[in-house]
Amino acid sequence: MFTSNRSAGAVRGAQVINHHQSNELNAMLYEYILYLQGIELGYWKRGIPATLSLLKDAVKKKSAVNISFSTFAKSAIDNSDKKQSTKDNLHSTLAVLHDFRSGLDFKDLTYTFLRDFEQYLREKGNAVNTIAKHMRQLRTLVNEAINQGYMHADAYPFRKYKIKQEKGRHEFLTPDELKKLETVEVEEESMRHVLDAFLFCCYTGLRYSDFCQLSPANFIKVNGKRWLHFTSVKTGVEIRLPLHLLFESRALGILDRYPDIGSLASLPCNSEVNKQLRKLAGLCGIKKRITYHVSRHTCATLLVHQGVAITTVQKLLGHTSVKTTQIYSEVLSSTIVRDLKNVQRKRKKVKMFPDKGLRTSDFIDNR
Repeated sequence: MFTSNRSAGAVRGAQVINHHQSNELNAMLYEYILYLQGIELGYWKRGIPATLSLLKDAVKKKSAVNISFSTFAKSAIDNSDKKQSTKDNLHSTLAVLHDFRSGLDFKDLTYTFLRDFEQYLREKGNAVNTIAKHMRQLRTLVNEAINQGYMHADAYPFRKYKIKQEKGRHEFLTPDELKKLETVEVEEESMRHVLDAFLFCCYTGLRYSDFCQLSPANFIKVNGKRWLHFTSVKTGVEIRLPLHLLFESRALGILDRYPDIGSLASLPCNSEVNKQLRKLAGLCGIKKRITYHVSRHTCATLLVHQGVAITTVQKLLGHTSVKTTQIYSEVLSSTIVRDLKNVQRKRKKVKMFPDKGLRTSDFIDNR
């Protein structure tokens, strides 16, 4: 009911009568009804019953009538309370989706679309687990669209689609390979910087995201010895590392070659760093696909190899579950089995070709 000093207003059939501004108010009501009908039509096109609660929610959020999935997803990511690293990952998947099909609508998200998107990622040279990562992140965004009423639950495209995943291979460097990297001559200053940062993380186990946010405040002295103290960007876990006790203080030796941690931790983007690392591996004759995260795997595996307790390695790496840390123990075991099998194969070669005169070094797997 509308009221004024002159008279009371009443609404009949969505019309205002007996009001000195009835024409203006009726025009506003008409526009608003059209607006609600537009929202209702948008829901109808997506196969979603336009309930009163959905309409109220759409009005409250001032949602666009014909919003696309891409627009919705970007807004949902930006306005979520997820960690920045998670938001970055979701945005990266959204960028790949845009390259595959720009202006993606909700009705486009079908089982067939998922298969086509998977094929597109495969043709672009993405590994199985990289494809799985993008599909999981797309699934997160689709779930959010359903939760917010932009898609009907019956239209859920992941119901029959299975995300394929391979058992991850935790690549790591051996002490000999680390020695090659430590002693390689590098003239290019930027490449030397990347190498030092990588080696620092081989001896501390830091993730790229944690390393890049280090500052002098993260280094504290306990009984005159330098410790590294930080909170993990990914997990929020607080980590304290006694640098003087890790790998004969090698991380400190690298750090002391720079004015401060800020200059050492100032790296290009992760993908650019990985390109430099691949060049360095080639210079050293290391036939492994080295990425920055290999430094973390290397640290963990070597600690286990040295006999450090799994629970201690867990704390040093900041793993929230010891099951994650146990993977490195399993990796080490599988490596032992692989190397022993290689020895057996080479011994068979000696029996088959005794005149070849194989040396003791031929029985050692130097990969």
